[in-house]
Amino acid sequence: MRFMIIRRADKDTEAGVLPDEKLLAAMTAYNEEMVKAGVMLQGEGLQPTSKGARVKFTNGKPAIIDGPFAETKELIAGFSIIQVKSREEALEWLKRWPSLDAGGNVELELRQIFEAEDFGAEFTPELRAQEERMRELAAKNR
Repeated sequence: MRFMIIRRADKDTEAGVLPDEKLLAAMTAYNEEMVKAGVMLQGEGLQPTSKGARVKFTNGKPAIIDGPFAETKELIAGFSIIQVKSREEALEWLKRWPSLDAGGNVELELRQIFEAEDFGAEFTPELRAQEERMRELAAKNR
């Protein structure tokens, strides 16, 4: 089972405040522990929304809204993708998040990633094959 760990934004991440050496060392150790355990697939921090944009479609027409975005509790500062055997195992990894982050006042969200079998018969063998080809091509493009 794959899960996304979402690190919620706060006033510091939105202000572009970078982590100090202690937090970088703690996060690196945490990520290394997950890598060595074979559960971490990817993890990245995100730039503040002042450097981002949203695209909102109305009646099929796109409109671009440049950041920053005001409601920090709804924003994402970073993410990790992990692969574990259960939701409970994923939660155990989240509970080990470095307490130095945001002075111990950080909010994480756990979301399970859809797998092909979750879509049932509607995800036909042809669509599954097309999806697999796209994933292979994307992997080659890295």
